[in-house]
Amino acid sequence: MSGMTAVAVEPFQLRRDDGDLAAGVQALSEQLKRATLDTVLAKANRVLVRKGATGAGAFQTMKPRPVDWYCFDADDNAVRDWYPQGLTCASDAGTDGGTYVVSWYYKPETGAERGVRLSFLNTATLRYRHVLLVRARPDGDIAPIDIHAGGIAWYGDLLYVADTAHGMRVFDTRQIFEVDGDGKTTIGRKGGVYNAFGYRYVMPQTGAWTSAGGARFSFAAIDRTTPVDTLISGEYVDTPGTYGRVARWPLESDGSLRADAGVASASDAYRLPEAKIQGALSHDGTWYLSQAAGATRNGTLIVVGDKVVERPYPVGPEDLTCVRDKKTLWSVTEFAGRRVVYGVPL
Repeated sequence: MSGMTAVAVEPFQLRRDDGDLAAGVQALSEQLKRATLDTVLAKANRVLVRKGATGAGAFQTMKPRPVDWYCFDADDNAVRDWYPQGLTCASDAGTDGGTYVVSWYYKPETGAERGVRLSFLNTATLRYRHVLLVRARPDGDIAPIDIHAGGIAWYGDLLYVADTAHGMRVFDTRQIFEVDGDGKTTIGRKGGVYNAFGYRYVMPQTGAWTSAGGARFSFAAIDRTTPVDTLISGEYVDTPGTYGRVARWPLESDGSLRADAGVASASDAYRLPEAKIQGALSHDGTWYLSQAAGATRNGTLIVVGDKVVERPYPVGPEDLTCVRDKKTLWSVTEFAGRRVVYGVPL
């Protein structure tokens, strides 16, 4: 297996495309009460199980074994309409604390689209809560966002969510709103009351970066060891003999992409050494790649540094993040019955 091969950066361009998103958020703020992220975490209504049995079974073949892991509650572990995909953490954002964020996409066997939700996990209290991502319209109404959300990255106050064919959607942790209805099967405003499929909190999209060069956006991460902090994006490809690419995008101090006349260009790009890469992270010059092998076979963690090393990984590994002060690499598994957020040594 070869390592990372540099490729042209020209296909990796993103154009700022916020449209009427700000107007929608402003209209929503006039109707609903804004909630802080601290409030969402303080009112978390689901229980994490630290080092639970779900993870213990998934890690039997791993070397090295995880240093820590957290399991979702029984309902979230078993549900077959929602699938966890993206993962980021407070270390990416540049803050202390044991907060992790997981993105889930809705894949119903029947029924209407419900979009994307985020799970905010507080590992200090072993509690978490789901927040629904929405598009706020200029008239103040809301609608679900129908994307795969295969990756998520947190920098400062901003959350970047990968939108496979289109680029990156942006959400702001300072823009979370509490809905006032309890309807579990509807979304939107009716009779002056807002519902969001039973979720108490919604987070409206605040920005968008649309692909202008043909690249795909399957996963995301943050590198804080590059000369300028960068957002990582990458492409999932499952065709044998065809490999995806990753790119790094310079970030401004406020979390936005560094852009010229509204167009952001990647600083570097590489061809991945294998297919079926579900997440990629660079840290201190080393690349970490999570590779899937279907719903029944264990995945692989590919470490590309001075040499290429393959490490055993659980079934269904997804996006990657790292906790820098603890030198640990974290991922999340997607399949029902074996979902867990886990960390291994870098």
